[in-house]
Amino acid sequence: MDRVPGQIKKTRRRTVLAAGVAALSLSAPPAKAYPIDCAILLCLAGGFPASAECGAAKAEMIRRITPWPVEPPLQLWRCPMGNPLSGSVAGGVQAIPPEVARYRDGIELYHIIYGQRRHDGTTYVTDRSRLGHYDAQGNFNWVPTRMRDAPDWVYAASGVSRNAVLAELGSVRLWRGMLLRWRDHQGNTSEEWIRY
Repeated sequence: MDRVPGQIKKTRRRTVLAAGVAALSLSAPPAKAYPIDCAILLCLAGGFPASAECGAAKAEMIRRITPWPVEPPLQLWRCPMGNPLSGSVAGGVQAIPPEVARYRDGIELYHIIYGQRRHDGTTYVTDRSRLGHYDAQGNFNWVPTRMRDAPDWVYAASGVSRNAVLAELGSVRLWRGMLLRWRDHQGNTSEEWIRY
């Protein structure tokens, strides 16, 4: 019978403790969610360091460029950053600090759709590739591009031989995917190749 009063005391302590924890959690102000584009900007500038937040930011950036539809990888108009001008447009130009614009403008996106088909001794080349970039106003635009004119890093990052493209021997049957490149605060570049 001595155990029953001891168990009642333990149960009361647990109940009081649980009620206290519940009261504290109800009285604490809720944490504000941060816009994902703020996280993309900050993590991009830092080279996407290993953290849960930067992992989520990088995953969102890649999700945006993975077809379909392709969205701009960084959408600064969604990131207020405590600056009333950061998401607004003043005189047709998005009013953001130059150091932020440098990260935005350092993003390159190649949507590669290239193929070679050889038939009766002739190679037929299909190239519907395009380059995505931000203009001076902060708008994301697509410009047609030819993969034979692509810079060396595009070939290195995607694993396709420049010589195979230039020689047009029919050895590149299908080269298709999204290639994203960005710069961090130290000027280092990183690429992400997404084949589809």
